[in-house]
Amino acid sequence: MSDRNDLTRRRVIKSGAVAAAGAAATPYFFSRAFADGHGYRNAPKGDTVTLGFNVPQTGAYADEGADELRAYELAVEHLNGEGDGGMLNTFSSKALKGNGVLGKKVDFVTGDTQTKSDAARASAKRMIENDGAIMITGGSSSGVAIAVQGLCQEAGVIFMAGLTHSNDTTGKDKRANGFRHFFNTEMTGAALAPVLKNAFGSDRNAYHLTADYTWGWSQEGSIQKYTEELGWNTTAAVRTPLGAGDFSSFITPVLDSGADVLVLNHYGKDMVNSLTQAVQFGLRDKQVNGKDFQIVVPLFSRLMAQGAGESIKGIYGSTNWNWSLKDEGSQAFVKSFGTKYGFPPSQAAHTCYSQVLLYADAAERAGTFMPSELGKSLEGFEFDGLGNGPVLYRAEDHQCFKDVLVVQGAQNPQSKFDLLEVVEVTPRSQVEYAPELLGGELGPYNNG
Repeated sequence: MSDRNDLTRRRVIKSGAVAAAGAAATPYFFSRAFADGHGYRNAPKGDTVTLGFNVPQTGAYADEGADELRAYELAVEHLNGEGDGGMLNTFSSKALKGNGVLGKKVDFVTGDTQTKSDAARASAKRMIENDGAIMITGGSSSGVAIAVQGLCQEAGVIFMAGLTHSNDTTGKDKRANGFRHFFNTEMTGAALAPVLKNAFGSDRNAYHLTADYTWGWSQEGSIQKYTEELGWNTTAAVRTPLGAGDFSSFITPVLDSGADVLVLNHYGKDMVNSLTQAVQFGLRDKQVNGKDFQIVVPLFSRLMAQGAGESIKGIYGSTNWNWSLKDEGSQAFVKSFGTKYGFPPSQAAHTCYSQVLLYADAAERAGTFMPSELGKSLEGFEFDGLGNGPVLYRAEDHQCFKDVLVVQGAQNPQSKFDLLEVVEVTPRSQVEYAPELLGGELGPYNNG
């Protein structure tokens, strides 16, 4: 990355903290953007186009945010013709040539969402109004993603969601200007529940500990829906605050509840802490109802597995992508990322890298950065070569559909990165659902 970009990034992070301090009082009003005659907000006038990378650099999801930012920087390098090109070489669409986008070099600015909706909106608004960002992407929280997606719709720029797993992002809160590559809790439930039944049986009593915000609620609901259809009973569902740190007071009641499965609807450091504490409390050594007690983490990643250490062994969950996949695209990305940073990428990194390439490719194919035209080139777009096999960006809700990975914590890892075993690749056909299932209306595009 150039020295100029280094300086830009430091400047933006600092100003983001100032903006976030007054976020709650900030009116999210955007003036009309057609003064330059281009017909859409932040139409690039010079030889560069600016993207806004809005990630959690502090807080419970900071590890995912750091990997997202690494991936974004790598994607920009590849778009500008630097490095080995990564998945540009394997992407089924050949619109991108490694010479920028629509003849313009790609530049970027960043902000810290802090995993807080107000802070995330404030940093996104600043990048759009002050830095001329034509697209915003990022986040590792569905609450943040939904808030920023709404703001981008109001502002008239495209939002390419980062790590957001709640059904609501492309369900009741979907917006025309928003697009999601990551899978959702509906797909996790459909993929994971049959594996849990085969592993643990159909006569189970589940106790849920759930992060108290939109993703946790969505994850809890989807796992309940699909496990109860297979015969499981939900004993209790208890909400826990984001970033709680100490979950011992929530785990203690599980011991006397009669439950024989603990479902941890937690992510990031919260999942690491709650799982570690549950194991320390001896839950995995218990027998309840004549069955070995089990713990399930519906969504997790290599970063979380590293944090949980020995506790992750044997734990089932789902993931959007894993660096051990052997397809050409995945291996190209792993090679590029590993060469630059010295370790393999996470699912968050893969999602964010893919979203930047998909946005840039859509602009090339549309011949414009105008949201309404660029968005249409993503609707119904089918592609391959970015990992996960063949993928569809569905027109009706701007949700990607692809195979879903069910994973298990490795019992005998060969390295500190080899922590997840893919136990089943659930085909896309098993996790697809009707567009109207999750509600919401896209509405019209907004060009600013």
